[in-house]
Amino acid sequence: MNKIDELVDILKRNEREEEKCKNVIVWVLAILGAVAAVAGIAYAVYRFFTPDYLEDFEDDFDDDFDDYFDDEDGEEDGE
Repeated sequence: MNKIDELVDILKRNEREEEKCKNVIVWVLAILGAVAAVAGIAYAVYRFFTPDYLEDFEDDFDDDFDDYFDDEDGEEDGE
């Protein structure tokens, strides 16, 4: 009976160690998930509040582009 009790104790210890290992992995993944969520939220807030300078540039470019072709059309019509 003594050997059987020792084997049962050894198996219980192994199960506890495996549970501890699983708990550590779960905590590490939870922390990484929380950090990723905070980073995602920070990026979304940054993108929301940052002005879009490219849109202003494209508007100015379109105006110049249209003026350029309007001038050429006028010269061709006059000739």
